[in-house]
Amino acid sequence: MQPSLRFTALDVFRGMTVCFMIIVNTPGNGDTSYAPLNHARWHGFTPTDLVFPSFMFAVGNAMSFVMKKWVNMNDAAVLGKIFKRTIIIFLLGYLMYWFPFVHWNENGGLSANPIGHTRIMGVLQRIALGYCAAALMIRYLKLNTVLTMSVSFLFIYWLILRMFSGGDDPYDMLTNAGTRLDLWIFGPNHLYHGEGVAFDPEGLLSTLPAIANVTFGYAAGKWIQEKGNSYEGLTKLLLVGVTLIFLALCWNNFFPINKKLWTGSFVFLTVGIDCVLLSALVYVIDFLQIKRFNYFFEVFGKNPLFVYLVSELGATLMWFIPIGDKPLYQWLFQNIFSKAGPYFGSFLFAIVFMLFCWLVGYILDKKKIYVRV
Repeated sequence: MQPSLRFTALDVFRGMTVCFMIIVNTPGNGDTSYAPLNHARWHGFTPTDLVFPSFMFAVGNAMSFVMKKWVNMNDAAVLGKIFKRTIIIFLLGYLMYWFPFVHWNENGGLSANPIGHTRIMGVLQRIALGYCAAALMIRYLKLNTVLTMSVSFLFIYWLILRMFSGGDDPYDMLTNAGTRLDLWIFGPNHLYHGEGVAFDPEGLLSTLPAIANVTFGYAAGKWIQEKGNSYEGLTKLLLVGVTLIFLALCWNNFFPINKKLWTGSFVFLTVGIDCVLLSALVYVIDFLQIKRFNYFFEVFGKNPLFVYLVSELGATLMWFIPIGDKPLYQWLFQNIFSKAGPYFGSFLFAIVFMLFCWLVGYILDKKKIYVRV
């Protein structure tokens, strides 16, 4: 197996994640999205819940290639790279939630978005912190120690929820230990309000178990590099995935699978599914040499962060730009896509928007422009 093929499988995996992320984040109408394209309301799991942890798993995968370049670098240089990347990604996430920095007021004019009401944590912020913690662990510790610590994080998080949550239910949205910590550190104005209350699904405490998605992604990438050129090596990765899924389903009886709390059972389930998916991709791409659909997903995978930002900022602008008495986003759905029906029209809107983002990535790829931080 050639190194370029392994990179292809990684780019395809990462690209599939970004592609699906855009589709689920930009439905024409959230109230009429197909059920699999919605997150589980609380406990439970849908295909959409796999997207974000898969992206973090892919971050770890990519680190398994990058770490080779750091072997002969001194600590100061490596730490500089780690902290620089962490800060940039975190700030990009923060600015993304503040964007477009102004809003329409009651008089039809523009007023500044107050920084005191800007969300601090979020998707990119979790990726930044997860990457930072995983990179430091991998730099200074042996892989077995890293994986042992990662699993211990899941049990420590479980213990914290059991011991420090308020009320009778340690997994309640408003009284769990993570929400209480976020409210104490950030205050309600800096949290996500998409649930109708001050609750952040990418909060500070629930970032602890998310580190495991990155470190297990690193281990899977390293395994593929060393053992992925044989059926035996690929089969072992597949068996690890199946075992983790089984353990997740067992643990679910005591620590429910919950994406918004990022529970330990959720980590085991998503890492297990990702191992199975990555095994399948390597088998199809490298062993069977089937590459018909590779390039479509590679476009997303080669510029994942930039394309994701394009999708989020583009959607925000569409909600900001008015057409008559409606935002452009809503106007497009109601006047064009809804003609295909409320559910299919919403899905079609998401597909068209995803293809627009793909076109941006395609232009960048043809110009050999790859945005790295």
